[in-house]
Amino acid sequence: MKLTLSQIRKKAVNKPFEFDEMVDVSELETMNNDIREIKPVRVHGKADIQGDQFFFSFTIEGEMILPCARTLVDVPYPFKIQANEIFSTSSYYGSDEVEHEIHPIDGEVLDLTPYIEENIILEIPFRVFTKEDNPEGGAPSQGNGWELVSEVKEEKTIDPRLKKLESLLENKKEEK
Repeated sequence: MKLTLSQIRKKAVNKPFEFDEMVDVSELETMNNDIREIKPVRVHGKADIQGDQFFFSFTIEGEMILPCARTLVDVPYPFKIQANEIFSTSSYYGSDEVEHEIHPIDGEVLDLTPYIEENIILEIPFRVFTKEDNPEGGAPSQGNGWELVSEVKEEKTIDPRLKKLESLLENKKEEK
């Protein structure tokens, strides 16, 4: 999402510059994170100018597909992120600006896409879970010689080595 500084200055004379666009952030899918798929996101907000600083306040809305922490199936995760970013055209950029997260603007074009992507990455949840009990295509619950046992599924199974002892106990009960 690229905006020219002259465009912002021209429209932000008496009131804030407002914008509302769909932004393609599919580059996030190739990064080393859990996002499997992300559709274009809606970015809307406003920009105010004070001297050589541009104050952006915007909302990012969209949906990403993340893996379920238990079954690894795709889980749609809708999000709505409020973000504030400050940019400066000042040639005096020092440690004060870095500390207050004021981003420098080089040239006449301001690209908000990296800041939109950064805010999305910061909002990725640690883990998500699917609402389905046994989702299709999920991680298997049993395999070759193993089975997933949960607290809910408790069966009394007898060790095959002790099976003969059980038959002896049954014989004694019948004799009494």
